[in-house]
Amino acid sequence: MIKIGLLSDTHGELDERIFHHFKEVDEIWHAGDIGDISVIDQLAKLKPIKSVYGNIDNSEIRKETNEFLFFERNDLKILMIHIGGKPGRYSKQSYELIKKYKPDVFVCGHSHILFVQHDKSNQMICLNPGACGYKGFHKVRTILRFDIDLGSLKNLEVIELGNRSKLIKD
Repeated sequence: MIKIGLLSDTHGELDERIFHHFKEVDEIWHAGDIGDISVIDQLAKLKPIKSVYGNIDNSEIRKETNEFLFFERNDLKILMIHIGGKPGRYSKQSYELIKKYKPDVFVCGHSHILFVQHDKSNQMICLNPGACGYKGFHKVRTILRFDIDLGSLKNLEVIELGNRSKLIKD
């Protein structure tokens, strides 16, 4: 069994609570709009990280990450891209990648909308962790945590980090 922490749309800032929630995971996956290379550096100090760049990410981030990733974990084929869409409304690039790779799990970000959905026509689970950064239109910052065991996702948790607006620290 492997434990995964999934986040997206940090836009250059990491809530310190992410480190607490991802302390026990085996890998961290970042689905783009990283915002600052220091985000990747900080996460990589905690756990191994897989990441794709998003539409706001600069050339420095693009050199250190990928446009999309296709990989396997515990008998599951994973496809991750930032601008993915959702079942029935995939981006053109995502649709082509889905048809090519036939993933079991499709991971994306970009929309700032948390969803976990089964796509019956493509026989895959779609995951978007929402946004955990402070920038954007989302109201609540979210991340996902789950296990991959014997070819399936298990123990999926939605973790709310609080409202989008920054709290004033004492």
